[in-house]
Amino acid sequence: MDTWIPITILAAVAQTARFGLQKQLKATRLSTAGTTFARFVYSAPLVALIMLGYGTASTQAIPAIPTHFWAYALTGGTAQILATMCVVALFAHRNFAVGISFKKTEVIMSVIVGMIVLREGVSWTGFAAILLGLLGVLLLSDPPAATGPWHRRIFNRAAGLGVLSGLLFAISAVGYRGAALSLSHGDALLRALTTLACVTAFQTLAMAAYMAWRERGEIGRVFAVWRVGLLVGISSMIGSICWFTAFALQTVAYVKALGQVELIFSFLVSALIFKEKTTAREYQGVVVLCVAIIALIVFI
Repeated sequence: MDTWIPITILAAVAQTARFGLQKQLKATRLSTAGTTFARFVYSAPLVALIMLGYGTASTQAIPAIPTHFWAYALTGGTAQILATMCVVALFAHRNFAVGISFKKTEVIMSVIVGMIVLREGVSWTGFAAILLGLLGVLLLSDPPAATGPWHRRIFNRAAGLGVLSGLLFAISAVGYRGAALSLSHGDALLRALTTLACVTAFQTLAMAAYMAWRERGEIGRVFAVWRVGLLVGISSMIGSICWFTAFALQTVAYVKALGQVELIFSFLVSALIFKEKTTAREYQGVVVLCVAIIALIVFI
């Protein structure tokens, strides 16, 4: 099994945990910006320490950073901030599940953005698996009890936030892969850690500056809920290290497509732990998504 596959699966597990914790943070009355800031401020110092520790332990020098690295890294970092804010804003909507469904179009968008920016395409079999996975995601994510005309379910603020977050996440992922590939030396993990350390430092400073300008007092509230905030930072760090390493090893579209396994994890937690009722549509979605993921692993 290729190394990027288990790394991506671990990233999906950590991301599932992070979104759950961020939703809990949002419930503490932090603003959207404050909830987003917590993700970065608690993880940035940890990532920097891990980067230095790994470089020393593996006897590798920290890679020299070329000028064009910053174009990729800062674009990716800015897009991720905006995408995270879109997802956090979705928590306030009753049709949250619809928005998250549209967020999953990020896989298709990753194919398009990757082709435009990095000239990286996917095979026809890989693209077929991605489309099949999208069908499974829509079956699994679309709320079965939704009512009303179909156009109202598609053309609403939650759906708009979902699509926008998907595009921004695709841009950020492609930016991170471009940044990691621009580094001249180091193994995949060191290049991923170096990229992540630079990005999270930038994101922390950018969000702090924004809140000092627009939301004075919110930074103090973020540190006041440090227990949950630290858990958000740790889960974010684990997930980000895995995502960045996978991006350094494989095309973004394939990594994102496999990363949809997080929906299966969420489904299992809902059904097995919380004993929530499962519909036939959701079972169909899980089966289709499993077939798509297996096909992706086997045929690419």
